[in-house]
Amino acid sequence: MFIAMNHFLVKPGYEEAFEGIWRDRDSRLREFDGFISFEMLKAGEQEDGFVLYASHATWNDREAFEVWLNSDHFKSSHGRPKVKVEYKGPPRFIGFETLENLSISALEPA
Repeated sequence: MFIAMNHFLVKPGYEEAFEGIWRDRDSRLREFDGFISFEMLKAGEQEDGFVLYASHATWNDREAFEVWLNSDHFKSSHGRPKVKVEYKGPPRFIGFETLENLSISALEPA
């Protein structure tokens, strides 16, 4: 599996706008072969006063991620948002190859 993460440092006061951009977006990730899951994470305020968020997308492999990354959908969904948000700087991308994966499945009710 391949994990694609972006870290965003959002200026305090812009959290609601930032979260709204993600909540209200037209995501078509489920339409892409190899897509497994997506989470938007919030760590809260950091030492420098900015609020840390991380997007966490899981793909079958790097190739599936790159197909999405080079798609028209990616380009159109990553244009300038209509809502203003101030950041400390650009998002920081980090890609991970999965070395080990442990999980538990939900148990069916008795």
